[in-house]
Amino acid sequence: MILITVKFTARPEFSDRWVSLVEEFTLATRAEPGNVFFEWSRSVDDPDQYVLLEAFASPEAGAAHVNSDHFKAAMAELPARIATKPQIIYVDAPVDGWSDMAELAPTEG
Repeated sequence: MILITVKFTARPEFSDRWVSLVEEFTLATRAEPGNVFFEWSRSVDDPDQYVLLEAFASPEAGAAHVNSDHFKAAMAELPARIATKPQIIYVDAPVDGWSDMAELAPTEG
């Protein structure tokens, strides 16, 4: 599985609308056959920063993603909406998806 984490810093005028601005890109990516997950989170420390956590089943699925029309459209639109160049971590992970955390579970009541 390919695991990718990207930090985006939105321009302040787009911060509160970020999720809706990337909604079409998000939904199209989630519909890709090789997409495992594609999730946005907003930083609790910086209201202009969003973190994208995404995974693809294989290098081929990742390549299909970056060659898709919706990826190309997002890359054309996002430069006007970001304040800084995004930071990325890309890892080939030897797993197929999420697993339960061994150290923590909810308690009753």
